[in-house]
Amino acid sequence: MLIQILNGIVYGGLLYLLAVGLVLIFGLREVVNFAHGALFMIGAYIGFSIAAMGYWWSGLLVSVFAMALVGCALDAAVFSTLRKHDHIVTVLVTFGILLILETVVTKVWGKAYLTYPVPPLLAGTVSIGGSPFPIYRLFVIAVSVAVAVSLSLWLRYTRTGLYIRAASTDARVTSMQGINVDRLSLIVVGLGTALAGLSGVVAGPLLSLSPTMGNYILIDSFIVVVIGGLGSFAGAFIAALLIGQIHNFGAVYLPWAATVLPFMLMVGILIWRPTGFAGSRT
Repeated sequence: MLIQILNGIVYGGLLYLLAVGLVLIFGLREVVNFAHGALFMIGAYIGFSIAAMGYWWSGLLVSVFAMALVGCALDAAVFSTLRKHDHIVTVLVTFGILLILETVVTKVWGKAYLTYPVPPLLAGTVSIGGSPFPIYRLFVIAVSVAVAVSLSLWLRYTRTGLYIRAASTDARVTSMQGINVDRLSLIVVGLGTALAGLSGVVAGPLLSLSPTMGNYILIDSFIVVVIGGLGSFAGAFIAALLIGQIHNFGAVYLPWAATVLPFMLMVGILIWRPTGFAGSRT
């Protein structure tokens, strides 16, 4: 039972790393980014290419930095203008970006499934409750917790975090106070896509790499955002852990309904509390 719970926390941690990027981007730009799963996928492929040469940790750093640059470019070229349009336009544009990125990955790396290596430092298992548990999965949990704590402290106790929270509540009033909201948006979107790259690299050894690898986990990430509450970081963390447990225990005990259970929970939450666990914003 303990091992199953830990496996659920691992998947929940991956969901949080991806979903918190969606929360960041929506909170400030109000953009529903359907291309986020493709950014997750590209981050994994970049890390894989460098890890295959024997530089796993360098691959992680390069992937995070590269995806941050991609995020800044997307914000300047796409997201800054999408905010003025209807949400359906946002969905169509970002979905188009997803298709383009999937095509690029197919041309560069091909359609074959690729296996991402585990770094030697994190190979092997440890005994937990008398059962073996991969060290790498403990690393995934540690990364997720570290990101959650660091992001929370940054948003709550730094001046930039204060500005971001203010702009997420009302960008126009924040701008009237002399805050450069566009610069904040560049930081936020860059950070959100960097976290997508980080989650892609971290998830790589647990998943098979393919051009469509981001689609399924993106759906679960959107469920996390809806259940947690749009724009809520604490809600996303709680929802990610909950979906992780439902996904894992569902796959073990109710495999025929495993893919449906998160949707059923989302429907129930929307009926009971349409704003999600933590409301619309924090």
